Amino acid sequence: MTPGSTLAIVASSECFHSMMDPTLIAELEQALGPANVFSKPEELLLYVYDGSVEHGRPDCVVFVRTTGDVVAVARFSNQRGVPIVGRGAGTGLSGGALARNGGVQIVFSRMNRILGIDFENQRAVVQPGVVNYELTRAVEHADLYYAPDPSSQKACTIGGNVAENAGGPHTLAYGVTTNHVLGLELVLPDGEVVRIGGKTPDTPGYDLTGLLVGSEGTLALITEITVKLLRKPEAVKTLLAVYDAVDDATETVAEITARGITPAACEMLDGWTLRAVEAYVHAGFPLDSAAVLLIEIEGLREATEAQALAVAEVCRANKAREVRVARDDRERELLWKGRKNAFGAVGRISPSYYVQDGVIPRSKLPATLRRVNEIGTKYGFEIGNIFHAGDGNLHPIILFDPRDHEQFKRAASAAHEIMEWCVSLGGSITGEHGVGMEKSEMMPALFSPADLDAMKRIRDAFNPAGLLNPGKMFPLGKGCGETRVRPLPVGTSAVS
Repeated sequence: MTPGSTLAIVASSECFHSMMDPTLIAELEQALGPANVFSKPEELLLYVYDGSVEHGRPDCVVFVRTTGDVVAVARFSNQRGVPIVGRGAGTGLSGGALARNGGVQIVFSRMNRILGIDFENQRAVVQPGVVNYELTRAVEHADLYYAPDPSSQKACTIGGNVAENAGGPHTLAYGVTTNHVLGLELVLPDGEVVRIGGKTPDTPGYDLTGLLVGSEGTLALITEITVKLLRKPEAVKTLLAVYDAVDDATETVAEITARGITPAACEMLDGWTLRAVEAYVHAGFPLDSAAVLLIEIEGLREATEAQALAVAEVCRANKAREVRVARDDRERELLWKGRKNAFGAVGRISPSYYVQDGVIPRSKLPATLRRVNEIGTKYGFEIGNIFHAGDGNLHPIILFDPRDHEQFKRAASAAHEIMEWCVSLGGSITGEHGVGMEKSEMMPALFSPADLDAMKRIRDAFNPAGLLNPGKMFPLGKGCGETRVRPLPVGTSAVS
């Protein structure tokens, strides 16, 4: 948040009251215990926000520890017609875990136990509040790890990752969250507990696990997750290719793909962003470069050596002025620390920023970065670029001051134009952050009315009363009683 913004929020808390009947609050306290139910204005303030530029106020926040707790809250919600919204660590970037229409926000951060690890078969069963990186820490002594690695992996929860189908730098080789989830335990809106999938890779019947992953909390509340673990590769090579022109870096990505080389990760930072990162992390990024590619190769030792040489050759052929190879684990970890702390680095030099999540064909990277810069100039913003170049998942960072309402409106317009450009190239409005509140109105740009109607029928089969995470993913209908809750109030900001 910006300096002084906490005071501004607290000062406004006098008019920030729960709309829920006190008798209903008392019922929740009786079911879960008073310590697990928040309803005072000052208690609710934190839960108005996530990592996005959206906000939504819950009437009540409850903390759960067991599936039984979730069942109790679901039945309460269903019987009284109260909306219910799930929340993990609040690191989401699309407003997916915010209470757009008030109601009960159910927080899973205390439901954070690893329930079982099958080292021999490379499986783990976890509660939704387990922090992503903690699962890898729990199994790394056995040379195993959990592959999905969002930049926020040291804070974000696996339940949140499942809801949004989160990705990360190593998505290029290993896929997104759905590729690593085998089974789920669900609580339906009426409180019924259902298990789908299992520990085997392909269970009979409909692929309900695939349907639930990425459903953004609109179909069920997830209380248990079975995931597969991967064995650490024999060898890892991390390369940093340095460029004097952004186009040369993007052309490199296209040629690596054209040659049939699939790195484990291929990340790009433009010059402005890498200078912000270097001032914060001191990762060794060259301050005078226009762009860098951070490329990682994994696998058997001999194959990794050969592939790293081939990648370096492609980089130099596309005018990389230098290709460095991390000498040891420490140097490799420092480079990745720079990449994964990039958003924090930007937060040091701007009151706030708006992170985008568009997807384009890799061959369109050069033209797209030029277009992003044109949009930044048009609206008067500095836009930093850091993204998963290997799979065309862009994360333009629009720097703005949320205390200036007109500036926020321009930032939102710039973001919208960037997404329109991505769609025009045959891309998508989101690669890993989800639709949530942020991009629900853009869904018709990707899907026909018939497409959206089919999706809504699926939602209604699971969530017939529409009480689970209402106002998310789909465009708002006229007369539905739902209200857009942007922009941020003066004196606040959202930083991922």
